[in-house]
Amino acid sequence: MQQVGRGPEELEAHLLGLIESAREQASEDPFRNPVLAVTLAITRSFDRGEIAEGDLDGLFERLRAEALDARAQRLRDYVGLSQRADTGVAAALVSAVPDKTGAFEDFAAFIHRTAFAVVFTAHPTFGMPRAVAELLAQAACLPGATARAEPIAKAAALSTRPDSPVSLDLEFDQACAAANNARLALDAFNAALFDAARARWPDRWSDLRPRPFAVASWVGCDTDGRTDIGWWDTVRYRLISKRMQFDRVLRDLPAILSAHEARSLAEGALSAVNRQLAVAPRLGDKPSLEAVHRFALALIIERERAQTDAAPLVAALDAALSGAEDEADRRAIAVLRAGVETHGLSNALPHFRLNASQIHNAVRRVIELEGEPTDSAQRRSHLATIHTLLNDVTPVAVDFGALAAERASAARLMMTITQILKHVDGTHPVRFLIAETETGYTLLAALWLARHYGIADKVEITPLFETASALEQGIRVLDDALRNPHWRAYLKRIGRLTVQFGYSDSGRYVGQLAATFWIERLRLRITEMLVQNGLSDVELAIFDTHGESIGRGAHPTSLRDRLAYLAPEDARDRARKAGLKVRLESSFQGTDGYLLFGTRELAQASVARIAEHVYALDVSEDDAFAGYALDDAKEGGDPADDPIYSEPDFALEFFTVVRQDMEALVDEPGYAALLGTFGPSLLDRTGSRPVARQTDSGGPARITHPRQMRAIPNNAILHQLGFLANSLHGLGRAAGRGPDLFREMRRDSLRFSRAFRLVQYAASVGDLDVLRAYIDTLDPAVWLERARRTQKDFRRDELVVIAGALERLDLAPDLRRLFGRLTRDWLALRAAAPDLNGMSARLTLLHALRLALIHRIWFLAVHIPGFRPQAGLSREQMLERFLRLDIDGCLTMLDAIFPNEPDPTLGLNFGEPAGPRDTGTYETEHATLFQPIRRMFAQVREISGMIQHEVGAFG
Repeated sequence: MQQVGRGPEELEAHLLGLIESAREQASEDPFRNPVLAVTLAITRSFDRGEIAEGDLDGLFERLRAEALDARAQRLRDYVGLSQRADTGVAAALVSAVPDKTGAFEDFAAFIHRTAFAVVFTAHPTFGMPRAVAELLAQAACLPGATARAEPIAKAAALSTRPDSPVSLDLEFDQACAAANNARLALDAFNAALFDAARARWPDRWSDLRPRPFAVASWVGCDTDGRTDIGWWDTVRYRLISKRMQFDRVLRDLPAILSAHEARSLAEGALSAVNRQLAVAPRLGDKPSLEAVHRFALALIIERERAQTDAAPLVAALDAALSGAEDEADRRAIAVLRAGVETHGLSNALPHFRLNASQIHNAVRRVIELEGEPTDSAQRRSHLATIHTLLNDVTPVAVDFGALAAERASAARLMMTITQILKHVDGTHPVRFLIAETETGYTLLAALWLARHYGIADKVEITPLFETASALEQGIRVLDDALRNPHWRAYLKRIGRLTVQFGYSDSGRYVGQLAATFWIERLRLRITEMLVQNGLSDVELAIFDTHGESIGRGAHPTSLRDRLAYLAPEDARDRARKAGLKVRLESSFQGTDGYLLFGTRELAQASVARIAEHVYALDVSEDDAFAGYALDDAKEGGDPADDPIYSEPDFALEFFTVVRQDMEALVDEPGYAALLGTFGPSLLDRTGSRPVARQTDSGGPARITHPRQMRAIPNNAILHQLGFLANSLHGLGRAAGRGPDLFREMRRDSLRFSRAFRLVQYAASVGDLDVLRAYIDTLDPAVWLERARRTQKDFRRDELVVIAGALERLDLAPDLRRLFGRLTRDWLALRAAAPDLNGMSARLTLLHALRLALIHRIWFLAVHIPGFRPQAGLSREQMLERFLRLDIDGCLTMLDAIFPNEPDPTLGLNFGEPAGPRDTGTYETEHATLFQPIRRMFAQVREISGMIQHEVGAFG
């Protein structure tokens, strides 16, 4: 074992050697778990003093550096930083324009339509410190490990644990930083378009008004499932976005325009916006009515100076462009104008989101109906009643007083949008996303609310189809809405049907691979429905709100694969042949998603990959560029020739089996036990959303079904426990039903093989031995067997106590059944796909190290002195909470039960004879138990951060 003075490099090599040796031995001994064997070896090294607590600091820094360097290289490869830049893509796009009469006009119309939007969202996935994320992004821009050494070393010296607390302001600041880089990348792409167009049309290039891509964000506007965002917060964030847009204008206007109307207009507006922001309530406690009143008056008084529509600024830029003579100045003005026309008076376009139930509650005040709109027995009556309401809607006035008094969340959000359009920026319609849309009534009710507040032509009502039932019933939801003349008229006026597909609940409930099939199937049916309803002239916008992890739909191998995975070639080809114009939108979530736009270089590479994807196939036959594709972006012939579509029975049966098995797994009691026992405690808080519910005794609630936790921690826990069931389970049985056809699909189908690469990656960061080690840790029989064989009396007593506490939790039977279910399917998958790679030794080592620390925490917890029940909590119950890793909660209570400071009343004269005092303190307990437990638990969480980097994403 380790000798005194062994450094981090030697210690790592020794521990990795233990991993490899244990794996070799396990191949000969099927009853030996190599991960638990290494965990036990590490524990014994701690006991013998061969590994000191301080040795882990250097080891962790080394392991962090290796994980971060590998992640930086993956990020670089993912966005194709070494591939053709956006300037080359833009030039190729212009050169592809057919040389014929009207070519310029065709191209101008073509490039004016926004084909893709990058949307920055703020799910709780801020799993690393902002400083580490910035250094990681910098490192990804440097080729080779030697070049990356300096930023990686700086990042490795920092903790992997996220900033605390992760506030909404912090999320917004990071989203703005990513949006700024995205806007710079879009400007560079547009500049390259102008350069290429000037070479081809030297007298007309400046007439182009390109809007190929847009940037949007819902950070600060997403109120789905949360009540801690006040309307004043949302307005303040929109004002900050507006200020950033005017800052951009003033920064990018050529110096020659120092006295031009465009500059004076922007300067005046910026000053007015700053005055409005000066009185905006800060994030936190609810502001007083007086503060709200001051803010409202500032918005109204400064409204005209602050500008509420981009038209005057665009007109001033038009005048500046026509008057400029220098080509560089003309190019700069044209690029600036394109950015303003695309984004209005905002740095990023706003997306607002709430839940369908909130819509129903707001409209319930004017509809007297029994039952829920989602009840099929009530469907027709609800649709008929909302139709009657829509026949006669009189818009009402909205002022800030009414907004401040409104209690219904949906009505309040719609009023907030009304005031933002009126007083902040009304240039473009805003997105209004509705989560858990499972009935057409929801869309019609949202339309009634929008008309009620007079903004129906300024709101894009967007259903989110995510749950299993929504993916099945989504077409009926839209059909019910389309049967209503008010909805049809609304779509024609707004010119766009927008649908949102979610990959979180769908992925964790029906399996990630199955989810992509059902989403694609629904997308194809929507295309058919629009054609059948004579709505081919209405643009179809598809917003995919996946995350960055493979458990939420972001393809792990490359951004190119990711975009094609979300928008398959066949679906895009069918839309093109139907004459539909399709706009694609994709979310980039939290720290992981923002990394793709973490620097200007990364953002430009990301935009280049998006451009290659969008302009490869997604153009209509009526466009001048039908069939246009970049040479290195086209992956074959007619998408309809893909065998996954020519063998539809295979696809339907395969993904139905995956879905059935995943649904059965989710309902398995052992699955809830696996996720909920100590999984949540392995994770730091990674977002501003309020934390999960607690039990009456103050501890974490016991999870009895995965629906009791959100999708992101659900996925993150699977990452942390070493087996990504939501991306793997069910595939074995599905493949086993037709193994030959399964292998043919992997070989011959572009769509299926791309999807299966997601499975391959999930397998490479998972290991059933790791999962079994965690399950065995919760099995009292394992601890009793260990007690039976130990030679140390003190350890035997500890093991028996832990076994007794685990018996009271009674998790082992359910977990054993779960492991059997997962193992059977995994064996079938390995038989069908024997080329799947397994977990690396380094990632395995992280799990073994963390298990050793968890075991040591439990050993110390056994020695906590007895105490009288506190708040109904006994010592035995506290030990059970320790086993569930509720360490912070337990230590808080223990600090109160066993104070480390003397009674502050000692020595004070209260005018009477002194009563009894507890004169003792508990320095020994704190020094030998509580402080070591606190330090080791911090190391447990530190390892969770390293595992996150090895996997490549949080949740």
